[in-house]
Amino acid sequence: MLKVGLVGIGFMGRGHLDIYMQLEEEGFPVKLVAICDVDKDKFEGKFLPGNLDVGNLKYDFSKYNLYTDYDEMLEKEDLDYIDIALPTYLHAEATIKALNKGIHVLCEKPMALNTEECQAMIDAAKANNKKLMIAQCLRFWPEYEYLKKCVDSKEYGKVVSAYFFRGGTTPRWSYENWLLNKEKSGGVLLDQHIHDVDVINWLFGTPKQVSTVGRNVFPGSGYDAVSTNYIYDDMAVNAQDDWTINSKDFGFAMTFRVNFEKGTLIYEGGKLTVYPHDGKSFVPEL
Repeated sequence: MLKVGLVGIGFMGRGHLDIYMQLEEEGFPVKLVAICDVDKDKFEGKFLPGNLDVGNLKYDFSKYNLYTDYDEMLEKEDLDYIDIALPTYLHAEATIKALNKGIHVLCEKPMALNTEECQAMIDAAKANNKKLMIAQCLRFWPEYEYLKKCVDSKEYGKVVSAYFFRGGTTPRWSYENWLLNKEKSGGVLLDQHIHDVDVINWLFGTPKQVSTVGRNVFPGSGYDAVSTNYIYDDMAVNAQDDWTINSKDFGFAMTFRVNFEKGTLIYEGGKLTVYPHDGKSFVPEL
């Protein structure tokens, strides 16, 4: 039985909490035993909603050992791994502390604010012979796994072009509004666009060059809307992100369109459709 400590139950942390509850109900050998959050009001169910339908359940926090001090949790609890869902600027420090205590770490994306912090996290994992995983969830998303299979197998030939988009409402739900502080979050580039950065490298390998244009809408937030061209020798690849789509009924969207020599895969509205050039379109079984 894996014993887990969850650190941070803001919007994304509650998404993790939902999954631990589901895993335990389904009988998986994992048990969330401790939760830490500096904002004790969260343990009374006082939350701000995000733009996804996660973290909205009724929680019985009496089931867990609760902490507002991370160091205290590390000292008192016997844990197999720590799940870090803290603000980005705290990732490196919290990760390294856990690794140095001999505890494996699952850390939310983005890994950290800069390469120096990322390298320090990697060094700590190696020095302590512990696992460090960054929660780049799209690598485990069925539609993206199917796309990866098609790219690798060349079932529809080589990729000709690819387009990725994610975006939605402005994230005003974070603790002390850290998401709209570029010094703490890195703006839309690091907080959201990083998903497609990771997917594109996973699918196609490291590009020769990248070129990004962006716009700042909210003072101090960094870029809030971006478009990036990924330069490869034999395909056209673009990814866009925009967290200024503030229509009350929009919420959030992520899409992709990948065109191969003999077919096209389009994912939008939560549905993946395959369009072979020599046959009828179909929705694959995932």
